Amino acid sequence: MKFADLGLSDELLQAVEAAGYTEPTPIQAQAIPQIHMMKDLIAIAQTGTGKTASFVLPMIDVLAHGRRRALMPRSLILEPTRELAVQVAENFEKYGVNHDLKMALLIGGVQMGDQVKALNDGVDVLIATPGRLMDLFERGKVMLSGCDLLVIDEADRMLDMGFIPDIETICSKLPPNRQTLLFSATMPPPIKKLADRFLTNPKYIEVARPASNNTNIAQHKVMVPTRKKREVLRHLLRTDDVQTAIIFANRKTTVRELNKSLQKHGFASGEIHGDMDQTGRLAELARFKGGQINILVASDVAARGLDVKGVSHVFNFDTPWHPDDYVHRIGRTGRAGAKGRAFTFVAPEDAEAIANVEKLTGGPVPVFALSADDVVEEFAPTAREPRRESRKRDEEKPAKEKSARKSREDKPDRRSEKADDRSQPRETATDPKRSEGRSEPRQDQRRHEQREEPSEPGVWNGPVPGFLSVSAL
Repeated sequence: MKFADLGLSDELLQAVEAAGYTEPTPIQAQAIPQIHMMKDLIAIAQTGTGKTASFVLPMIDVLAHGRRRALMPRSLILEPTRELAVQVAENFEKYGVNHDLKMALLIGGVQMGDQVKALNDGVDVLIATPGRLMDLFERGKVMLSGCDLLVIDEADRMLDMGFIPDIETICSKLPPNRQTLLFSATMPPPIKKLADRFLTNPKYIEVARPASNNTNIAQHKVMVPTRKKREVLRHLLRTDDVQTAIIFANRKTTVRELNKSLQKHGFASGEIHGDMDQTGRLAELARFKGGQINILVASDVAARGLDVKGVSHVFNFDTPWHPDDYVHRIGRTGRAGAKGRAFTFVAPEDAEAIANVEKLTGGPVPVFALSADDVVEEFAPTAREPRRESRKRDEEKPAKEKSARKSREDKPDRRSEKADDRSQPRETATDPKRSEGRSEPRQDQRRHEQREEPSEPGVWNGPVPGFLSVSAL
């Protein structure tokens, strides 16, 4: 089947051919005709199968006729992350080059001024993240009553990020007679409930079983202790014919530390995570796509939908906490029919997480065996020397502390000498036994007092005043 068989316009076919595509993917071949017929749609397909083009292409044809109005977008596409929204916008620019369509991008991390100006001029396609759209809607900067086409992309990711209440609010503001398209790689029960509520008699398309893996990706799990992960990662990066790779970690701090470690060992790496502003994230992605760096260390912000050509390897430095994230992570490689390799590092504490992944994907992930001789650490001598030095320092510390303590004991305590000088006249008038007891530390004095035998009844056992020894005659 060719794109020309799907009923696309001549202008759109020219743009598709100019982009280098002639045959549609299975999801595109099934979804495009349904969207042309203005039917609601639920599309389940694994990542990397061309889901974005499957709704962008027919939308361009549908929106080619009609006029735009200020503050009232004609169609709305909801994306879970800024990167996905930017990617969809790039698709509209690429395929809509022969059409007069205006587009606006509403994402966080950038100034609102340009976004509000674009809305005032009128847009045909509004691509937004739920948070920024709700913000502008509450400020009265956008009206959704004229939106006749809604696309909810990466619906399962919306669920993970807690956007479902916002999506329900947005859907309630849209006209009831609209076309709704829902795309997802997995179909958890809450998403099915959302579809039942807001879609009308939808056509269900399932290109692959939900949460299934791409057969073009060779998957492996590496059993490795947590403290050995960096060493094993560097070994695989050097020996497994890695052209470009994305390394996923569960925590943003791990992303930063791992990127610094890789750069220190001579790798051309960059990082992307949620704490970076939009400009920094886009700059890192541009460096990665442009080939200035060939390794990108990322949190799950980059796991969904990012289409970077030629990613040969994916490394899960941490086993993902959510099994669905595994499918999306490894889907960054093996895209558009290419081959890819995915390695997941499994520490002893990750046993439950990897079991959940294998339960979701329907089979065990093969173990990639590494012998101790395989992992050769080039920087081992320099790494061991500081440890020896630290051991020496630890051994020297007790000796220094002992000498310092001895010197303190040898020095006379001036304050105690002054106190003795002041107390001497009083001691002459008191019992000599008490004066000896005063010079002892309080703790020793308490011990002596505890050791004294109890006095006989009727005998005075308290201090004896000095005046009793002076005769009155």
